[in-house]
Amino acid sequence: MVDDTEDVDFGTEDEEEEKARRSAKIRHPIASFVHLFFRVAAIVTYLLCDWFSKSFASCFVLIITLLSCDFWSVKSSQGQTEVEARIFWLGLIICPLLWTCFLFTCLFSLKVTWLALVVAGLSLQLANLYGYLRCKAGGQEVPPTTSSSFLGLHFLQRPDIIFGML
Repeated sequence: MVDDTEDVDFGTEDEEEEKARRSAKIRHPIASFVHLFFRVAAIVTYLLCDWFSKSFASCFVLIITLLSCDFWSVKSSQGQTEVEARIFWLGLIICPLLWTCFLFTCLFSLKVTWLALVVAGLSLQLANLYGYLRCKAGGQEVPPTTSSSFLGLHFLQRPDIIFGML
């Protein structure tokens, strides 16, 4: 006779363990590495550039290139598992905070030339963060204002404005 009070195992514990094990893995290690590499490389280059090169222009170009590569590559490393998502969001949030610290350091030390670089770096990092925060919020559409809808409608009716004379 079967006791009706016995618990029957439907395999939910095994499924939960498997799900936890899968979410703890980094399934896309190259994407996670690239996401952090360009950000960290730009910060390290900023910190050490004055030691290795006396040319501000070469430092500026190198750091902006690294940040641009980060801006381009971050779209493919959004994080598929929990670990990847944590890495992604930590990198996305911590790096602008570091650039903000660099901004205050430049302001208080009166390094005006380096301030331009820090503002450019901070703006690239904040633009990236803002875009992903907007996507994370679910893409809640704001109704277009009359001026933006007018311009959009005007450009759609007149493709020769965009593409030149057809």
